[in-house]
Amino acid sequence: MIKRDFYLQKIKNKMHNGMIKVITGIRRCGKSFILFDIFPEYLKETGVDDSHIIKIDLEDRRNKSLRNPDALLSYIDGKMQDDKMYYILLDEVQHVQEFEDVLNSYLKIKNADVYVTGSNSKFLSKDVITEFRGRGDEIKIKPLSFNEFVSVYNGSKEEALKEYILYGGLPMVALTKEPIEKEKYLKDLFETTYLRDIKECYHIKNGTEMGELISIVASSIGGLTNPTKLVNTFKSVKNIDISKNTIISYLEMLQDVFMIEKSDRYDIKGKKYINTPAKYYFEDMGLRNARLNFRQIEETHLMENLIYNELRRRGWSVDVGEVLVNEVVEGKKMRKQLEVDFVCNLGYKRLYIQSAYSIADDNKREQELRPLRNINDSFQKIIIVWDNIVRYQNNDGVLYVNIFDFLTEEL
Repeated sequence: MIKRDFYLQKIKNKMHNGMIKVITGIRRCGKSFILFDIFPEYLKETGVDDSHIIKIDLEDRRNKSLRNPDALLSYIDGKMQDDKMYYILLDEVQHVQEFEDVLNSYLKIKNADVYVTGSNSKFLSKDVITEFRGRGDEIKIKPLSFNEFVSVYNGSKEEALKEYILYGGLPMVALTKEPIEKEKYLKDLFETTYLRDIKECYHIKNGTEMGELISIVASSIGGLTNPTKLVNTFKSVKNIDISKNTIISYLEMLQDVFMIEKSDRYDIKGKKYINTPAKYYFEDMGLRNARLNFRQIEETHLMENLIYNELRRRGWSVDVGEVLVNEVVEGKKMRKQLEVDFVCNLGYKRLYIQSAYSIADDNKREQELRPLRNINDSFQKIIIVWDNIVRYQNNDGVLYVNIFDFLTEEL
């Protein structure tokens, strides 16, 4: 069993808060396992009797009768025999008609603590919380972190990281031994589950354009892009005419089903957001690579995606930073935009992070340092490198950390 203590703690933090706990996340990231196996095991360890844990898998054909909302209410009510706390765990709740009314019916019952998951294609959109009248509390589950992946990997940390950035962190992939089986699973999952989810949810009859967009975004992780640029790419590379509004709509859909995330540009000195362009990162790198048939494996870009995902897992909001500097080139004053890979905010804390696969010479070192030197505040500045260096801080106060330390330790 892969331990998911990070997410178990998130659930524990929200117990008995009077809200419906909505477990969201990309398909096959382990939502059902956490809800039906890990969480109940914790409840029993703390003294909760089995009879007070009501688990219902609504995708199971044997529970078809409970897809009727009144039958489900009656069944759950019949299980609640005393005033002690009952934990109601519902998997794939979208199979129940009027499920919102069913769940909202338990909001005023003091000894009912409700947790649900559902299919991305019919239930878990970005605005799902509004269905519960402001009484839904989202717990987002991501694919395995590197720490979780390593816990079931038989090999060195270096080998583990290479496999992790190639095949990603979906639990089933991590537990599959043969590379050919991993690739087949990821490719099949993309076609038969993720693309189908999007088509069903948004009633897309022809998925060709959506599929092409996913491929283009997958090819450009780590690069700035915008809808207009994507329209031009469709025209020049794919010979397909597609509108800017359609591109915008499709990108929102991909974010809505947790396939990709958008990182906006932020003017650090001006303290304001810049509308376009932006960067997009894949929730799972194995899915990204599978979409490209494992033919476009650039370690620099995958490392950037890896760092982004880990920061988001830890709860940081992550933007792409921009620093404007004045230069004199051949006697002429010019303004130049320098990029900071990640501007990270969590409450009152902020980090500026550069992702550097390798710092081979002084020129590369200066390239990474220059944007950070031009930020005039006291927040921590970090350069994460792939090389297995010892953590140190330079004279500018910039912290150098190797990728393994970053993935396995809090900054």
